[in-house]
Amino acid sequence: MRSLTLLSVLFPILAGGGLLIRRPEDRAARDRWALVSVFAGAALVLSTALCSARFGPDALAFRAAALSRHLVIAFRPDGPGLVFGAIIGVLWPVTTIFALSYMEHAERMNLFYGFFIMSFGIVAGIAYSANFFTLYLCYEFMTLATLPLVMHEMDDKARWAGKLYILYSTTGAALIFIFLMVLCRCADSLDFVYGGILDPARIAGHEGQLRAVFLLAFFGFGVKAAIFPFYRWLPAASVAPTPVTALLHAVAVVKSGAFAVMRLVYFGFGCGLLRGTRAQETAMLAAAFTIVYGSALALRTPHLKRRLAYSTVANLSYILLAFASMSRMGLTAGLLHMIFHAVTKITLFFCAGAMLHHNRLEYVYDLEGLAKRMPCTCTVFAVFSVALVGIPPFGAFLSKWLTAAAAAANGGWAGHLGTASLIVSAVLAMLYTQSVVVRIFFPLRTAKPQPAEMHEADRLMTGTLMFLTVLLVALSLCSRVIEGWIGGLV
Repeated sequence: MRSLTLLSVLFPILAGGGLLIRRPEDRAARDRWALVSVFAGAALVLSTALCSARFGPDALAFRAAALSRHLVIAFRPDGPGLVFGAIIGVLWPVTTIFALSYMEHAERMNLFYGFFIMSFGIVAGIAYSANFFTLYLCYEFMTLATLPLVMHEMDDKARWAGKLYILYSTTGAALIFIFLMVLCRCADSLDFVYGGILDPARIAGHEGQLRAVFLLAFFGFGVKAAIFPFYRWLPAASVAPTPVTALLHAVAVVKSGAFAVMRLVYFGFGCGLLRGTRAQETAMLAAAFTIVYGSALALRTPHLKRRLAYSTVANLSYILLAFASMSRMGLTAGLLHMIFHAVTKITLFFCAGAMLHHNRLEYVYDLEGLAKRMPCTCTVFAVFSVALVGIPPFGAFLSKWLTAAAAAANGGWAGHLGTASLIVSAVLAMLYTQSVVVRIFFPLRTAKPQPAEMHEADRLMTGTLMFLTVLLVALSLCSRVIEGWIGGLV
């Protein structure tokens, strides 16, 4: 059973690498390879999660290699890892199906699917990492595997986006490396332990320095989570093909950053060392500012995919604010928002991609009256726009409510400021989402009607959108059950 954990990580990596080596010229053969690889990988990832939930994480723990006492490559699917594993196990296959239609006539598809599949296994490695060294290795390999996806179009915009992505990622990696060096001196092992792994005898008298190191690591991991001022790479990466953008902004890179921050707070330093200190206040302030700043940029951005990208910047800091509240309620709220934001945002990007792919529409002001030509896509977009704001009965309402409650319960000016940022962001989110919906369904009388040649997305895309709509409704109706499940895991 322990080998199941390793297989869930290695199989997609080997399958993606095999596609890069074999390079089939036949499109049908390549599509079959991608589908079988991703769905088989998803089955392994979800099976690992289910078995861990049933038999406990220790039953599936796998120690792959030990380079030294601290530098051990090992995997152990614990409670938070199960949540992240479930997200990628469900949404990666859905994205693959969407990509089959969206990338139908694209070039360099062996390269695309090869790195696409490899990224799946690497992100699974992040979810199921047993210690900070394994997390760091997978984290950096994810950067290398997703860079070719960001630069897939290989035009000037894609090259610039790739440069920003690698520049910001290496900056974050340097900050994280400093944290790892300090951690090796202050802990007997880098294995995740809820409550922290620092040795009290070793850190006595050095608490101030360690809190400074925590902030370095918080912003280092926060680069992938687009925390201010390290957010610019994320909107730039929206030039990538929509399947890539959807994964970057909803599932893979950004959620890995938020997930790593969770590990840092609850399984590294521990809340006892940080709660009530300037380090916690700084982290909460950075998250609160990013929430409002990202929402404001989304409101003033006319390009639809970039607007959704800035919305992602804001929503990621919802998760960081929850984790930075340093309580069990905050941990539950952050993991819960990871789920609902992933489903919501990936669907909104799919809708934007369908509009772009079939009708070449990129800007909000070009969408006047589009519902008449694309009724299914526009209806799904409207539903998920409401869900993104966090209006009941959608599940994001509960995750945002718990985040606000955790921030307020923290007390102090930072907690109250965090709660206020959530209220301001909700108003801005209503404006930047519903202004699009109004244009789509209620065009101005003076607006030119959409050309007759514009049409609805194909069955593969609309089927994907319908599946995600059903999934969101089901998750929302069970949001309290999911909250209790997550609370039991952590």
